[in-house]
Amino acid sequence: MSIGETKAWELLKTLDPEDVCKRAAVKYKAVERKYIVRSLGRDVSLMLDRDQIEGDDLFLERLGYFFRFSALYYLSTAIEIQPAGRLIKPSDLKGGQAFFSSTHALPLDGLAAKYSVNSDLFLQRGADLGGKPASFGDASLQLLPLPRIPVCLILWEQDDEFQARADLLFDSSAAMQAPLDILWSAAMMTILAMM
Repeated sequence: MSIGETKAWELLKTLDPEDVCKRAAVKYKAVERKYIVRSLGRDVSLMLDRDQIEGDDLFLERLGYFFRFSALYYLSTAIEIQPAGRLIKPSDLKGGQAFFSSTHALPLDGLAAKYSVNSDLFLQRGADLGGKPASFGDASLQLLPLPRIPVCLILWEQDDEFQARADLLFDSSAAMQAPLDILWSAAMMTILAMM
C-alpha cells in the first residue's frame, strides 16, 4: 500500500460516516465499520478496520488500482450536488486538454474496436454494469463509476466510410466532485470494465 493510500484510509476513518454517506451517496454499516459504494452496478465494500476493499474480481483485480485511488478520495471529498445534466469532453475540463492526452490518453480506440459492429453487445455489457441507454451516436450509455460522477460512453459503429469511434463525456458537475487525476481514474475504470 502506498503512503498516499495509507493517508487516505486514515483520513476516511476520521470522518463522520453520516456526513460521508450524505455527501457521497453511499451506505455505511456501523457494526462492520464499512462503507458500501455502488460502482458500475456492483456493491463494493471499504473495510475501515482492515484498510481493505471487498467486492467481486472486477474491482479487486482488473480495476483494483483505479477503484482504490478513486473511491478513497471520493469518499473523503464528495459534495452533495445533483448532476448538472450537461455533458462535457474530458478535454473541456480545466487542465483537461493536457491531462487526458499522451500518457493519460483514454483507451477509447480499443473500446471502439471491441464493439465496432455490435452496438447491441455494447448496450448489453453496459446494462450488466448498471448502465442506462442514452440517445447519442449509434449507441450510448450512462454509467456510474462512482455515485455522483456520471460518465457517458458513446459508440459510432464502423461503416463503409468510417472506422468505429467511441467517446467519453462527463457530466459537467464532475469538475466539482474531483480533480483531474480522480476523474481520469474513474474514466479508466469505466472503459476497462466495458472491455
